[in-house]
Amino acid sequence: MTADITEQAEQAEQARGRARREWLLSGAWALLGLVLLALSAAVGSLITGQIADEEAFLRAQPCAGAREVPGTEEDCLRTIRATVRSAQDAKSGSRGADVFRITLRAPVPAPADQPFDLTSNGDLAQLVEPGEEVEVTTWRNVQVSVRQDGVTETLPGLPDEATMYVGLTLIAVWTTGLVFIAAFGSARRARCHATGRPVTPRVGFGLAKALPIVVVPLAVSFFSLTMWDAWTAAGMAVAIWALIAFPATFAALRWDRDR
Repeated sequence: MTADITEQAEQAEQARGRARREWLLSGAWALLGLVLLALSAAVGSLITGQIADEEAFLRAQPCAGAREVPGTEEDCLRTIRATVRSAQDAKSGSRGADVFRITLRAPVPAPADQPFDLTSNGDLAQLVEPGEEVEVTTWRNVQVSVRQDGVTETLPGLPDEATMYVGLTLIAVWTTGLVFIAAFGSARRARCHATGRPVTPRVGFGLAKALPIVVVPLAVSFFSLTMWDAWTAAGMAVAIWALIAFPATFAALRWDRDR
């Protein structure tokens, strides 16, 4: 009898210990959910500005007459003619990618006064040499393209990342929802342990669930960048992600629960 009482006391203490751990885990999940929610709001708030910049760039026309004033923020495409000071192969970025870097001879208005990188094996890399004249097209404070002898190369960094922000927001929002579900599940298990009720199996979150949440929104965003513009691309990113990622995640959860 004494042994049974002792064993029951140990089991009760173990149950209380598991309940405490589950409550702590529930709190941690909830805190992570709040962080992700704030991140979702922060990234989502940038979408409208990105789309506005992209639409302004797509509507931009060549500057004409008095509007073509160096240093202005006019929404027109300004052409700057300048002499090349240096043109040589270089390394760019943390991975040391091969590029063909050009700098122009001063005085040159911004943003053409900054070095810019061309494709190392592109046509312009074979043509441009120091002392020659090139035409640099700029918009606001962005270098758009470089031209010489009828050969043009578009530079990276143009305003076309709106749908990528949509994809990142979708990832953050969907993950936030799952994290809050995990917090609810931990709280439910804590109550079960505290009251001695049986705990139903927990649905885990493995690779099968992570892939559709993370990969699909980003893949859809990259795809949308080449197919649509601005708000249309953002809307299509949401629609395609909802059609693919939501049922894929639901199916993965069902598969895990029913095994």
